[in-house]
Amino acid sequence: MVASGSKCRVCRGPAIIDLPRHNANFCAEHFLELCRRQVTKAIEHFAMFEPGDRILVAVSGGKDSLAVWDLLIDLGYQADGLYIGLGIGDYSEASAVYAREFATARGLRLVEVSLREEYGYDIPTASRATRRVPSSSCGLSKRHLIDKAAIDGGYDVVVTGHNLDDEAAVLFGNKLRWEIEYLARQLPVLPARDGFPRKVKPLVRLTERETAAWCVVRGIDYLVEECPMAAGNKHLAYKAALNAIEADSPGSKASFYLNFIERMAPLLAAERAVGVESVGTCRECGAPTTGEVCAFCRLVEKAGAHERVPVELVVGRWGKR
Repeated sequence: MVASGSKCRVCRGPAIIDLPRHNANFCAEHFLELCRRQVTKAIEHFAMFEPGDRILVAVSGGKDSLAVWDLLIDLGYQADGLYIGLGIGDYSEASAVYAREFATARGLRLVEVSLREEYGYDIPTASRATRRVPSSSCGLSKRHLIDKAAIDGGYDVVVTGHNLDDEAAVLFGNKLRWEIEYLARQLPVLPARDGFPRKVKPLVRLTERETAAWCVVRGIDYLVEECPMAAGNKHLAYKAALNAIEADSPGSKASFYLNFIERMAPLLAAERAVGVESVGTCRECGAPTTGEVCAFCRLVEKAGAHERVPVELVVGRWGKR
C-alpha cells in the first residue's frame, strides 16, 4: 500500500502505488508507463517477436494472462487469445467467463478448447486415473493443446503470462535440487523447433503485484481465486520464501532471476544442446514426440476411460500433501 500523501517520482502528483524494488512511488499514468517500458524492454532485449508476427496468448482468466494480452494490444501488437477449459468445476467455469468478457469487450478473438468435450476427460479425472498430482496432467494437457493451437492456427509465437515471481520461484526450486537440465531451458524465449512453436514470456520484468495493479488501473476484471488444485504445490512455498527475502531486501527477486539469465544461462548453452533428443511424430495425433505415442495421447486414453471424478475428491487427496 502507498502511504497517504506519497508523491509520484515522475510528476510529483498523488501516488497510487509504491514499488520498493524501484525505490519509488508512481501515479496511475506513470505506473502504466513503467509497465509498458518493462514489457517493451523484455520483448526487445530477448527478441521475442516482431510487430508483424501472429501472436497467440495463452489465457486463463487470471491477472497475468489478461494483463499480458492487454499490454500487447496496448503496445500495438495484434494478438489472439487461447482459453483451455480444464474441467475444474466452478473454478474453470468462472475463469472462462473472465476470459470471454475481456475478449468481447475489446473485440478480440478468443479460441476455446474443452478437455471434457473434445478429449473426454478433465483434470480431476486425469489426476485420479494417473494417480499423480493434478499439476502433472494439467501441465501436460496445456502444453500439448497450446502447441497444437499455435501450429494449426499458423501462429508465429505463443505468449504466456509467467511473471517475475513465477520465474524466480521456478529458478529457486530448480537450484535447490540443481536440476541442470531444467535450469538450462529456463529462458524467457524457447525457440521453435521440431514442430514446437516459439514460446515467450514478456512479463519476466514485472511482479505479480505489478500485473495485478495494471489490471486494477486499466479496469480489467480477473479471477482472483487460486486454482483449488494448487494446494500443496511446492511452487507456492518457493514464492513465499522469496517474498520474505524481498521484504527485507527489495529487488532481490529481480536480481536473482535476471542475473541468472544474463550471467549463468549462457554457460548452460552446451547443456541445452545435449538435452535435445531426436524427435519423431506421434502415430496417433502427429504431434512431435520422442516415442511412438506422445504423452498426451497416452493420457487421453487412460483418463478418457476412467469414471468422471468430482473436483472435491481430488482436492481432498492432494491438498494435504
